[in-house]
Amino acid sequence: MTYDMIFTALADPRRRNILQQIATQPMSVAQLADQHNVSRPAISQHLKILTDAGLLSVTPKGTKRIYQINRDGLEPVRAYIDGFWDDALTAFQDHIINQTKD
Repeated sequence: MTYDMIFTALADPRRRNILQQIATQPMSVAQLADQHNVSRPAISQHLKILTDAGLLSVTPKGTKRIYQINRDGLEPVRAYIDGFWDDALTAFQDHIINQTKD
């Protein structure tokens, strides 16, 4: 999974809300559709995008599909953002070292 797919999936407010709900407990399409006042096909489309981005996993349970959070799904984004922090901290460290030399 690339962080581009994750950012695209998280760009939609409804998908972010769905992700937050599923983070608290696994849920089915029907449960989510009832809570969002949206059709099941619309919820299914959002869930597909979140699943394809690696943010959710799905488990068949009888005739239902139960969606749950994939805790490792945000790792590519975390690594991407950590790269900025590493650069900033290195620059800060270099600045401090140069200040103490003067």
